[in-house]
Amino acid sequence: MVLPKYDLHCHTTASDGMLSPVELVARAADQGVEVLAITDHDSVAALHQASAAAKAANMRLLPGVELTACWGSRVVHLVGLGFDPAAPSLQRYLEGLTELRRDRAQRIAKKLIGRKLPDLLPAVLELAGDGQVGRPHFAMALVAAGVCETEQQAFKNYLGTGKVGDVQMAWPAMSVALDLLHGIGGVGILAHPTKYRLTFTRLRSLLTDFIAAGGDGVEVSYSGIKPEHQRELQKIARKMDLMVSAGSDFHQPGKPWVELGRFQPPDTECRHVLSSLL
Repeated sequence: MVLPKYDLHCHTTASDGMLSPVELVARAADQGVEVLAITDHDSVAALHQASAAAKAANMRLLPGVELTACWGSRVVHLVGLGFDPAAPSLQRYLEGLTELRRDRAQRIAKKLIGRKLPDLLPAVLELAGDGQVGRPHFAMALVAAGVCETEQQAFKNYLGTGKVGDVQMAWPAMSVALDLLHGIGGVGILAHPTKYRLTFTRLRSLLTDFIAAGGDGVEVSYSGIKPEHQRELQKIARKMDLMVSAGSDFHQPGKPWVELGRFQPPDTECRHVLSSLL
């Protein structure tokens, strides 16, 4: 199957992206993307606006979402594709995640205040607007307050793994998220597996549990992945009979190495998720 140009992982202002749904579709069209999945964190709010814009641009828009879940004590992200975005069970599930995110934001703000930093919660909520609040909004607020020079520094000093703003939450189990996606006609993909800072031995354990929980596929290509890691992921996907997916994980303009539709295509020997969605 010859695939059209696609991007199955990107974000809008409905979560932690910088472009509105309409702006993101327009940018994707400028990049020649023919099939797009907007995968905002724990939100499908962008899909209605994006749908009309995609239709006008003669672009195929697939329902997408990036769900926060847990594997043991570790947080993982699952990209859901091809589901019914109007399903009541999905709406209830996402409402629960919204409450978890708001609670986490309050706890992060309190932790930072405990380190003699200003109360960033009002600024963070303003930055998030109607979208899902997340740690990137805290990073932006830390820069705006003059505490950090860059968002990367904010994560390194305050928000990254093991730092004061790394607040643990009781996210739904990976199996629960996958059951939800399957119940509304979708597929579940493990997002950006090399970003979890796991050895490949541990990553294989994660994928074994992912498959046991009903997982369908794995992202093997995305911005910043090393070529040798992509090759290893594709090898694992073939051996474990997982579908492969790919996407830029685009959040904002201005980063030329992270652009819509720009990533190394997966090996054609792998079974691509689009073969089951188009």
